[in-house]
Amino acid sequence: MNETREVEIKTRHLGVTFKDNNNNDVIALQDINLEIYKGEFIALLGPSGCGKTTLLRTIADLQQPTLGDVHIQGMIPREVRLDKKLGFVFQQAVLLDWRTVKKNVELPMEIMKYSKEARSKRADEMLEMVGLTDFAKHYPNQLSGGMQQRANIARAFGLNPDILLMDEPFSALDEFTKEKLHEDLLKIWRATNKTILFVTHNIQEAVFLSDRVCVLSPHPGRLSNIVNIDLPRPRSLDIKESPEFNELVKEVRNSFEGGSV
Repeated sequence: MNETREVEIKTRHLGVTFKDNNNNDVIALQDINLEIYKGEFIALLGPSGCGKTTLLRTIADLQQPTLGDVHIQGMIPREVRLDKKLGFVFQQAVLLDWRTVKKNVELPMEIMKYSKEARSKRADEMLEMVGLTDFAKHYPNQLSGGMQQRANIARAFGLNPDILLMDEPFSALDEFTKEKLHEDLLKIWRATNKTILFVTHNIQEAVFLSDRVCVLSPHPGRLSNIVNIDLPRPRSLDIKESPEFNELVKEVRNSFEGGSV
């Protein structure tokens, strides 16, 4: 099915090893072989300590591989990062308290020397995209946790990256807020046609959002399975009540018992 699609991110025999406090080697990732296609929504799923954040950071050029390699659009991660083709959304919104929401969204563009007019226009567009137009002049401490993450997403999109890397961005939010942001994120993804890598440890979240779920098993971090999520799009929350959804949740859960692919 994917043979004619453009591969945007490719890892080959990727491995990352750290030193522990006793100077012993700890293998965080081992022999990760993965192809991600342009415009895909990919979930990286696994328990704490399985290396999913390490994989995301390696793709983002925030962590260097010990073995193997990563190529993005045919380039190494550093070239792609310097070209500003990667956007990163962290678990915490990390907004600057002394800047308004709009000024927070403008910050990467300010660093990149966009003109005042250009960054203001782009920030307005991004705030409208995430439904925060009426809160542009508010400060982060005046926003709910969900609204702060909306601002964080708007900021990540400010430089119009090709790829959005999201590290458990909704894990600290209540279920009602999380579900609303799931729907909002899918709308933004459809409207922008970006490639999204979404780290999570929540199976239902992974199945609801993604085209494919990449399951990582810990100690060492290996790719134990890739599950195709053949659910229709656009998706609404009602799909979680369907037998098809629950079968996919079961398949993903059972993947943790498998070997590496």
